[in-house]
Amino acid sequence: MARAMLVALLVLLAPSFAQAQSCPAPLGGARKLVLVTADTLSTATASLQTFIRANAASPWRATTGPATALIGSNGVGWAQAFRQFAAPGEPIKIEGDKRVPAGFFKIGRPFGFAPSAQPHYLQITEGITCVDDPASAAYNTIATRAKIGPLVHGENMWRFRQYRSGLLVDYPTDRAARAGSCIFIHRWLKGATSTHGCVALPEQQLQSLQNFSLSGAVLAVLPRQALDRFTGCLPN
Repeated sequence: MARAMLVALLVLLAPSFAQAQSCPAPLGGARKLVLVTADTLSTATASLQTFIRANAASPWRATTGPATALIGSNGVGWAQAFRQFAAPGEPIKIEGDKRVPAGFFKIGRPFGFAPSAQPHYLQITEGITCVDDPASAAYNTIATRAKIGPLVHGENMWRFRQYRSGLLVDYPTDRAARAGSCIFIHRWLKGATSTHGCVALPEQQLQSLQNFSLSGAVLAVLPRQALDRFTGCLPN
């Protein structure tokens, strides 16, 4: 009897496991999700909500209500790594286009100006730079001015107030294609109406997101028109 019940359970779960395996990486195996949904490809604001699930075969469960986030001033463009999901005519992310990349990305280290006891925390001190120069082998990495020198173009992070706190995004770029760099979740500065291609949140929500992401989370950025391309992978 027990064996029969186990077999029946596996039969019921099999479609869910198969579906999870067919979802784009790193979404398929994720247990925590930060879903950023833009109403259109050109809007500079989006809805952000967090979800958890017990395992890859379980349904997503919301842990926060929808909140407003800022995104790129030119909206959304598909990351090179996910361009196969773009419909004809939808933009592909390139360096300097001021679009937030659409796709699925692991959320990386928390960072900020102040010291912190958070695991893997990156303190932004003088010299910390995110390289956005496609001519540099350090493209899309966090480096120091002492290492890369003064001539390599990059964001001198210690000089920008929006980086007072935030999260790195593990963005899979393509240097030859100038596919974009330095994607963060960072502070929403007073008076700001968009970003240069990142996701921005008010300080309190950003701190909550840092805590939520401590054990690993996936960031999904999508235009609303693309949600049904990932049926069974995203929250209902």
